Amino acid sequence: MPFVPMTLRGKRVLARCDASGALAAQGGRVEIRYSPQDGKAYHASVGNLEPIPGETGLLPDSHCASLAATAAGTAKGSAAAKKPAKAPSGSGGAGAPPTRPAAGEVLAYCDGACSGNPGPAGVGVVLLHDNVRWELSEYLGEGTNNIGELMGILRACEQTPDPARPLRIYTDSTYSIGVLQKGWKAKANQALVAACKAALAKLDDVSLYYVKGHAGIPLNEAADALAVAAVERRRSTPWTKVSG
Repeated sequence: MPFVPMTLRGKRVLARCDASGALAAQGGRVEIRYSPQDGKAYHASVGNLEPIPGETGLLPDSHCASLAATAAGTAKGSAAAKKPAKAPSGSGGAGAPPTRPAAGEVLAYCDGACSGNPGPAGVGVVLLHDNVRWELSEYLGEGTNNIGELMGILRACEQTPDPARPLRIYTDSTYSIGVLQKGWKAKANQALVAACKAALAKLDDVSLYYVKGHAGIPLNEAADALAVAAVERRRSTPWTKVSG
């Protein structure tokens, strides 16, 4: 499919469209390219794209470089993706979840905890960007573990400093990934699931990744400790800058 020039938050981009020039949207999001040469695809909400006066001509698919053959290349930013993106290699070693964000990226690890399920529930989030580390330990009151897991993802979306920057969220909740990305029907927590989907849709480039829980992965363990602390103390600690 061809591309059409558009603006996204004041930046010129190329957006996928059909032969008539209409945006090729899936789940309210459109594939975009910031540069025709870099071979990387991103996704943006239709409502954030605006036409450029005088630039109505369509550009052929060949105008942009072919996508890099990586799992993340087609999954970036798609909150409606049927499968979670494959986690990229990080500084912890080949195939290990990352311990720091890539340049320009926002990295988040989220976890939920509950005593009793249902019972006192909490959220823990570690958010890293621009050499700064933020932590959240939030007490939710009566709830379930699934509520805590979803709330962690929601809080990470809300705290990201710029909706145009890539946000990578790591969670050990297969339930959250299922109801948010794989089309699982939410029999409970429907309002919260809808709120999470809306928050994901507001971001231009966001991905969820599964990480195994209680496996010694440092940032996942840190998020878990923050969630457990909220439950044990029955109180919240707001977003706190702990380094940087």
